[in-house]
Amino acid sequence: MMVLPFTKHRKDRADMTHTEPLRLVREEQLDRLGSEHFDIIIVGGGVTGAYAALDASLRGYRVALIEKDDFASGTSSKSSKMVHGGLRYIEQGNLSLVRHSLLERQRLRRNARHLVQRLPFLFPVMEKDGVFDKRLAKAFGSLLWTYDIAGGWREGILHQKLTKAEVLSHCPTFNEEHLTGGYMYYDARVDDARLTLDIARTAAFHGAAVANHAKVTEITRNSHGKVDGVIIKAGDREIRARAGVVVMATGVWLRDWTGGKKGEQQTLHVRPAKGVHIAVPWLKIRNDCTVTIPVPGRNRRATITRWGNVSYLGTTDEDYQGDLDNVCCTRQELDFLLEGARSALKTDLQAEDVVGSIAGCRPLVAPPGGKTLEIKRNHEIRIANDGLVTIVGGKLTTSRHMAEQTIDAAQKVIGKSKGCLTKSAYLLGAAGYDAQAIVASGGLSAHLGERYGTEARFVSDILQADSRLLAPVVEGLPHTEAEIVYAARHELAGTVDDVLSRRIRARLMARDASARAAVRVGEILQAELGLSEAVVAQQVKDYLAAVEHEKSVLMGDK
Repeated sequence: MMVLPFTKHRKDRADMTHTEPLRLVREEQLDRLGSEHFDIIIVGGGVTGAYAALDASLRGYRVALIEKDDFASGTSSKSSKMVHGGLRYIEQGNLSLVRHSLLERQRLRRNARHLVQRLPFLFPVMEKDGVFDKRLAKAFGSLLWTYDIAGGWREGILHQKLTKAEVLSHCPTFNEEHLTGGYMYYDARVDDARLTLDIARTAAFHGAAVANHAKVTEITRNSHGKVDGVIIKAGDREIRARAGVVVMATGVWLRDWTGGKKGEQQTLHVRPAKGVHIAVPWLKIRNDCTVTIPVPGRNRRATITRWGNVSYLGTTDEDYQGDLDNVCCTRQELDFLLEGARSALKTDLQAEDVVGSIAGCRPLVAPPGGKTLEIKRNHEIRIANDGLVTIVGGKLTTSRHMAEQTIDAAQKVIGKSKGCLTKSAYLLGAAGYDAQAIVASGGLSAHLGERYGTEARFVSDILQADSRLLAPVVEGLPHTEAEIVYAARHELAGTVDDVLSRRIRARLMARDASARAAVRVGEILQAELGLSEAVVAQQVKDYLAAVEHEKSVLMGDK
């Protein structure tokens, strides 16, 4: 197996493929944190922090990426899963964000081609009670032309005007009473948790030390008051990691950060905005694209997107003042989304139909006041007087560019200057991946290809070595036990929750079935990682408790 220490970067490595799977052992990563002196330490293993680690690694720096829970366990696994420019940002007048987002969308479509897939968006046109009525349809067509010109054309297909029959062919359950036609345009979608993980793993491939379940408790400073590292708590270990510059990429958790200098004032106003999604059986909706629906009595619209055998419905956008480590979809939010679906579709969706939910907070940068929906999704980067670099805000689609600017800022602190290489750098599994050929092959090959790209062969190697691992792990989902083995060996999955919530997304797509699979997942992790029976039993207990808590809040019992 391949375990890569830090090696000096060569430009051609950005497109490099590999013949052996990258083996990541958590204890080895933790050892590196305490023994090496890094140029850059990045705190926060969401998509921005992960991309910053990859960017810095490709520039040739010694980099450490540290995450207190699991990669993408926060906002970066709770997004709408969309990689897009954002039509409503045009409505806000933020055309520059749309133009840049569409450029970054295409970079992700290339560099993470196995994960980021084209996604059609359908906007129905109604006589009344729609997202917009017939009178505004012409204006909306002009808006879509603006979107195409701003960069939508990069997808290779322009928006289309649809007849009533064509709208119903894409979503047969749509309520046709006031339907007159529609528009379809094209963006992209991604499994956000897998994207974040793949970015972090690619950073490790290029030499970065990456560690999850390692909490930074303190930023350290030298005798001159300049930042020179961090203190990390990882299980029973306390680690002192040293670096020339520290980057805080903790997203909404910056709101609650207490590891700074005593008396230090927060210079960035982080405003968490809660968003939720619920998953229902696809047969209840039968959509083949993302359908935009109105929400009665609200100046809002929601979307319904197919993902495998479920359709997920979202989102909300409200201020959140609560515990950032315990964000759940409430009964009020559930009813809000179900009401919108029932009014727009000919389907009687009930709370009992929901098979999973996610809730997270967007890291908006804004002072109190006004609606969160109206706040621009821009990002901010600050360099404090002591050299601490902070990045917050933005959105999933622009994470690569945010990371580029963050590392540019970090270079100023350490007095170096090297060019960014991530614009054309493939993620692991992307180089040489042929989506059409893989999808055409169908079955297990297609399933593995869309998750691992060209690294799917490493999962099939595990299957070849032990055919018993072909057994499904979660009822109703296509994932095999071999994928759990792969997650433990090569994806730093260390807990039952790591696997079921993020490596295979079972908690969102089949919550109750995932709970029934928790014991078997624990057994596989125990065999692969040498965990004690007591540790595994506690992990299973914690996962089951978290699922029950999520259901109780969702159904209004708490």
